[in-house]
Amino acid sequence: MYKDWPNIATELTGLVKQLRLGAPDTMKAFSAMAQAATQPKALDTKTKELIALGIAVATHCDPCISFHVESARKHGATRDEVMETMGMAIYMGAGPSVMYAAQAVEAFDQYVAKNAPAA
Repeated sequence: MYKDWPNIATELTGLVKQLRLGAPDTMKAFSAMAQAATQPKALDTKTKELIALGIAVATHCDPCISFHVESARKHGATRDEVMETMGMAIYMGAGPSVMYAAQAVEAFDQYVAKNAPAA
C-alpha cells in the first residue's frame, strides 16, 4: 500500500486551517503548547520530533506520522535514527505499530527523495 506522505501533510494543512478559523482560541492554545513542548531544553528538537514520531506510530495517526517524520528529517534525523525510533514504537505499540512503523519509514524515504538535490 503506497501512500504519498508529503501530499497527506499538504492536504491536512488546509483542513487544519479551517479548524484554526472555526476554533481559534483552542487552536492558538494548541499551537502554544506545541511550541513550548518542542523548544530545545534538556532534549534537542530532533529528539523531541523522533519521540513524537514514535507516539504517532503507536497511536496509528497517518497525518501525525507525515508531519513528524518531515520535521525530524528537517532537524537532522537520519534513517538509522528513524529506524531506532520505530523499534521503540513497535515495542510500545505491538503488532499494529509494526504496520505503521513500515509506513513511517516509507514516509521518511519519500521526504528524503523529495528534498534531494537535483542531479
